[in-house]
Amino acid sequence: AKEVLAHITDVSVSFEVFADDVETMEVEAREIATWADNVYVKIPCVTTKGESTAELVRKLSADGIKVNVTTIFTPKQVDEMVEAVDAETPSIISLFAGRIADTGVDPIPFMTESVKKAAAKPNCEVLWASTRELINIYQAEACGCQIITVPNSILAKRKNIGRDPYEVSLDTVRGFAKDIAALGFHILP
Repeated sequence: AKEVLAHITDVSVSFEVFADDVETMEVEAREIATWADNVYVKIPCVTTKGESTAELVRKLSADGIKVNVTTIFTPKQVDEMVEAVDAETPSIISLFAGRIADTGVDPIPFMTESVKKAAAKPNCEVLWASTRELINIYQAEACGCQIITVPNSILAKRKNIGRDPYEVSLDTVRGFAKDIAALGFHILP
């Protein structure tokens, strides 16, 4: 972690606590916060037993520790964590839009409403987590999210932005034909 921080100094970097009990989380969080000025401490919004970490978030944030509250999936969790973060201390709430979409629920209304709620705390940013498709970048921006985490596999798809759908179709068919030829498959003798 400290090696990463030696190279990344101009943007925020989040490191998550490992503990699952609130008391040890606090000790770990206070240690992590000493590593660099650009560090945010990632705190899950609940423990594995379902215990809210809102009081810990409140305490750390009030003490000036930048937190990134993660694994947020519900409006109640957003309300609880936005209320918990200190208005003066920078904070991030990470909402798992992609995993919400994986349940068959459109995350856009939730994300849009959460951004509005977070605006009550001027130093609280909303992070779109669990990106699944390139279009999620545009959706996150339209919802007002200040941050989005994007894996390299999604970033690689940027080359398709603005391409003619017919050309994408043609490339796809050519790719299928190449795969079939490489496998040596035949339906007819």
